[in-house]
Amino acid sequence: FTGKALYTGMLNEEGGVIDDLIVYKMEGWYRTVVNCGTREKDLAWMNKQIEAFDATLTERPELAMVAVQGPNAIEKVKQVRSEQADLISELKVFQGLPVGEWFYARTGYTGEDGLEIIVPAAEVAEFWDALIAAGVAPTGLGARDTLRLEAGMNLYGNDMDDSISPLQAGMGWTIAWEPADRDFIGRKALEAQKAAGVPSKLVGIVLETRGVMRSHQKVVVEGIGEGEITSGTFSPTLQHSIAMARVPYDTGSECNIEMRGKLIPARVVKMPFVRNGKKVFE
Repeated sequence: FTGKALYTGMLNEEGGVIDDLIVYKMEGWYRTVVNCGTREKDLAWMNKQIEAFDATLTERPELAMVAVQGPNAIEKVKQVRSEQADLISELKVFQGLPVGEWFYARTGYTGEDGLEIIVPAAEVAEFWDALIAAGVAPTGLGARDTLRLEAGMNLYGNDMDDSISPLQAGMGWTIAWEPADRDFIGRKALEAQKAAGVPSKLVGIVLETRGVMRSHQKVVVEGIGEGEITSGTFSPTLQHSIAMARVPYDTGSECNIEMRGKLIPARVVKMPFVRNGKKVFE
């Protein structure tokens, strides 16, 4: 259907993740939303690849983006943008539709329902002020980071990068292996990694005692090997620390975290930790 969104990885020839992004399938064209911090290398890679195709790539630096997330987000945006209320109401989860230069997408990076809205940069300040006036609270990157981590969502540069494959980053579900002759960039490298045995995996870790796990702390898995915390924080919803870690592939349900020279027992769990404000792991 028009506007269907897909979360995926953009891979290099070695199967490493150049970036993770969302692609919207429009009528005769595609809209991609990439990470701001990887803009230059993403554009360079896309422009290099597009030379082999009869297609054009257009950057839109004159557009801004605002994410409104949470259980009341959609109603608040409909209140502020009442002329588009019907279109917003009809959006399926993971769908985005344009209205002129505006674009409303029922996507997000928080584990909550809500919208990501592309707005002409010249109009974004007015839109922001209208949201504030409607009672929407501005949220900083630190708060956003706790939400995405509770939701088990990767942060590029922390949880994966150019040297890490989707199979090592909890992104195996994003790979379309069929049809078998679909020769996407990085496929041969991923197939070789699968055949040889994926050396590591990304897991969720919960620390239900005192302490807060942080990036780069060592994870010790008794009898198997060592890994590393890639993202860690204190979860406001759960009231204890949660983390993502890259650990040896054979890691089971228990591990130890090296904190201040001591090994602290922790549990390995299936992510996400939280969805729509509720604990979901066992």
